[in-house]
Amino acid sequence: MIAFMISPVPGPAAGSLFGLAYGDALGKPTEFLSVAEIERRYGPAGPRELVGDPALVTDDTQMALAVGWALRETPRYTAEAVEPLLRQRFLDWAASPDNNRAPGMTCLRACAELSRGRPWQQATVAGSKGCGANMRVTPVGLLDVDLDTLAGLAQLQAGLTHGHPTGLAASELTAYAVRLLIDGAALAELPGLLTERAHEQRTVYRADWLGDLWQRSGEPTPEEFITRGWDECLRALRRLAAALAGPDDGGDPCRLTGEGWIAEEALATALLCAVRHADDPVGALARGAATAGDSDSIAALAGAFVGAVHGMPGWPAEWATRIEYADQLTALATAWER
Repeated sequence: MIAFMISPVPGPAAGSLFGLAYGDALGKPTEFLSVAEIERRYGPAGPRELVGDPALVTDDTQMALAVGWALRETPRYTAEAVEPLLRQRFLDWAASPDNNRAPGMTCLRACAELSRGRPWQQATVAGSKGCGANMRVTPVGLLDVDLDTLAGLAQLQAGLTHGHPTGLAASELTAYAVRLLIDGAALAELPGLLTERAHEQRTVYRADWLGDLWQRSGEPTPEEFITRGWDECLRALRRLAAALAGPDDGGDPCRLTGEGWIAEEALATALLCAVRHADDPVGALARGAATAGDSDSIAALAGAFVGAVHGMPGWPAEWATRIEYADQLTALATAWER
């Protein structure tokens, strides 16, 4: 593997990618703990310091890097060009000895089928909308592409393992959120902007990216298939808006927007953490990591969001040399800084 100098540029792409990894690392040891157990270990503010040198991440960051490298290697952003690269990167991840971080069963099952050379529409776990679909999509949001291409790439990378329409829609919204923030949107604006996007896309089935995936669902038309996913995301966004309309009681955000094991809840709860701590990036990670739900994925997405706003200056400077895969994060971020 090529070694890269660890000196990330201080822009939003680096802030977002490193933020994802930082949140993942902070949430890794708390993922299966209750809030009471987390508070006993870390205090009421939750974990705010990286542990270890390097500070280890989970499959969330590993798979985000897999997506990132596939996008970096592709000669063009089309389904035909990107799918084989995503497939190979996912299979390399599945076979890696470093894939020992309690990886999601959906990803492992889908990769086993992909390894047999099956079309991805048949290899995917059609009924799964786990957050593995959108925990890894941040690199798509960093690309300088039009919104149709962004949507297609986000849904394609999700669909290789998670064939449920909500996994597709939530992944697109996650990538779109990163894009909006890099383009200058405020965190507080995201719930409304994502809701608008969801309404606009409710019946848009991207056949040029998804092929005949919809036929595995039992839905009578591709439009009805994808509408189910967007409507579930809209319900999650309504819960997010209701939570933000009230005061912050400092409690577990999962009580309001869900535990994050499924895609739309991971997005909503990560956004809740990010918006509540818009001016305190480490606080957003700590809030996500101190939850009763999928703490590493929630904190990782929260980190991607606040990092896109604050860039590398939002994070403790010494963390950049201590996080696992710092060389790869730096290489990808440097390539995508605008």
